[in-house]
Amino acid sequence: MGLGACATDPIAQESAGIDTPPLSSPTIAATPSPDPTPSPPPSPLPPATAAIVARLGTPPFNPPKGDLRFAVISDLNQAYGSTTYDPEVAETVALLPYWQPDLVLGGGDMVAGQSLSLSVAEIQAMWAAFDRIVAAPLRQGGIPFGFTLGNHDGSGAPNGSGGYTFQRDRDLAAQYWRDPRHDPGITWVDRGQFPFYYTFTQGQAFFLVWDGSTSEIPPAQLAWVKTALQSPAAQSAASRILVSHLPLYAVAAGRNKPGEVMTQADDLRAMLEQFHVNTYVSGHHHAYYPGQRGTLDLLHAGLIGSGPRALIDQPNPSPKTLTLVDLDYGTGQTTYTTYNAETWQTIALASLPRFLLGHNGRVRRRDLEASDLTPAEENLCEQRLGSDRCEP
Repeated sequence: MGLGACATDPIAQESAGIDTPPLSSPTIAATPSPDPTPSPPPSPLPPATAAIVARLGTPPFNPPKGDLRFAVISDLNQAYGSTTYDPEVAETVALLPYWQPDLVLGGGDMVAGQSLSLSVAEIQAMWAAFDRIVAAPLRQGGIPFGFTLGNHDGSGAPNGSGGYTFQRDRDLAAQYWRDPRHDPGITWVDRGQFPFYYTFTQGQAFFLVWDGSTSEIPPAQLAWVKTALQSPAAQSAASRILVSHLPLYAVAAGRNKPGEVMTQADDLRAMLEQFHVNTYVSGHHHAYYPGQRGTLDLLHAGLIGSGPRALIDQPNPSPKTLTLVDLDYGTGQTTYTTYNAETWQTIALASLPRFLLGHNGRVRRRDLEASDLTPAEENLCEQRLGSDRCEP
């Protein structure tokens, strides 16, 4: 989220001048760039970036930059064991210098593990491919990379004997990330359990990454989370952002069930709100939705790899996406600018459903309060989920 030059009303920037569709309307449509005056791109651009911009003809919209800007990407992988990536992955990485992010956040599933049939050599080959296509270009461009491990990177699924079913995946993920040659370039606060859970800062923002590769946060790790969020580094920050692979609440068809979201989501959300966490960034559902429940912003990142999914109750798959988040230190407000990674057109906030009714709770679109919902919308939620899961 980057930037003192943000519009005074970030939500208005995202949804300006667009009629709101009903819940049943088609969800995601590429639209013209938002109204605010775009920022000029850097000059000169790296050759690979310049080549893509030239091919597009009309450069992608570059929103006004705030005090801190971070780009969010997620779910990059293909099929189990793959050492190749969809072309949108390399193109997204190559375009990043155009927007000059201060940081890239990754929502997990960088490689395609979580198969016991994969050998050590095959898993190492996947990480080598990720390094070549994603991590090395970020390092060479001087762009820090904060990330969470996904279930395909190093699943924390327990084996029933006090260990992990995919221990080999976790060991090899740790081997790759703890190699000094692969330093992600972030400013550490606590790296003791990196890459599984850790904290860092970027500018005046505090980031906490937990092991959201499964639906359960173990008690010892949850105690660490509470301590970290109460620390001076966290509480003195202009914003606190948590990064997880699994979301708190379901947003995508096919993943609208227990095990695909964090267990006891409402309790976790209440704890995060208690410590003034502003934004929860997640992947895993392969569908973009900028939501809110309670006072917590929920940025469900779309994928740029294979397998897009439809949002709940929507007919079409969500597009592959890149989201820029611009944070204003003075107000704490964030502005999202999200791109269809196949066309590089922006996605209008108002083209998305007003709310989603997942099995474990309603998620509102981030520009709406509960009071903005109509009686008919409230009734629909209560009939499907019950009143408890329709709370603000």
